[in-house]
Amino acid sequence: MTTTSSPTTPAGRPKQRPGDRVFAGSAKGAGILILVILAGVAAFLVTESLPALTAPADEIPGGEGLIAYVAPLIFGTLLAAALAILVATPLGVAIALFITNYAPRRLAQVLGYLVDLLVAIPSIVYGFWGIYWLAPKLVPLFQWLEQHLGFIPLFAGPASATGRTMFTAGLVLAVMILPIVSAISREVFLQVPALHREAALALGATRWEMIRMAVLPYGKSGIIGGAMLGLGRALGETLAIALVLSVSGGITFNLIGTGNPSTIAANIALQFPESTGIDVNTLIASGLALFVITLAVNVLARWVVNRRADFSGAN
Repeated sequence: MTTTSSPTTPAGRPKQRPGDRVFAGSAKGAGILILVILAGVAAFLVTESLPALTAPADEIPGGEGLIAYVAPLIFGTLLAAALAILVATPLGVAIALFITNYAPRRLAQVLGYLVDLLVAIPSIVYGFWGIYWLAPKLVPLFQWLEQHLGFIPLFAGPASATGRTMFTAGLVLAVMILPIVSAISREVFLQVPALHREAALALGATRWEMIRMAVLPYGKSGIIGGAMLGLGRALGETLAIALVLSVSGGITFNLIGTGNPSTIAANIALQFPESTGIDVNTLIASGLALFVITLAVNVLARWVVNRRADFSGAN
């Protein structure tokens, strides 16, 4: 009997079909296109920022120079995003654990759909919800924090009478990024090998001990990746922050007071329609700072995830 083998090239490699070559070329072209777009955006931001970078300090809005203009915006952006990620990450992971390990199957499906549905809500709707419902509800809490924890700089007061504070903005951002963290964590937890779960339970572990020893270590990289993706969303959010936050400028750690630094994205959205000349270049320069921050966050996330890349269900 004779056997047939797939055709090979002179080098001994399997011969590629036309479809394989088209797919490989398309994938490579898509990857190159992403790099070209990223480089184009960076080049545009740098080019348009040069007039603001080289302009005298008195020509920059505020009259104190570009650094003095951008620094409070960077601080406000990082503070709001940090608040959001601190609230959304543990809550999102807890929701994912409940859906994947505790809830009955039908209830888990319904909860999963409801959590994912939060992504479809426009950011301006979150902004209206934050300013008209959440902010007034938080005013009594702010007053209590000022009275009992006012010695802590975060709650020094005086408490805002409207509730439009950095604390409120952070909570709104947390709700916005919650479905991102929860969805990614849920998918990672579902990939935990069943043998790991069953082995832990067979050895006498409780359900929480099984989660702590088998599920969380396996899904740690996914949790970090989901948190970083949520952080990227929080850093660039515009309309919700512009509506909720009462801005007065300056750098302050007071989360419940009337004085709040703005964020880069919200400041650009509010100031750009009325800006001309060097003011536009200054706003683009602040956008360049946001671009660098976001790129740094994604690089850090990739580095953290790659450190866990060698972890698998077999080791």
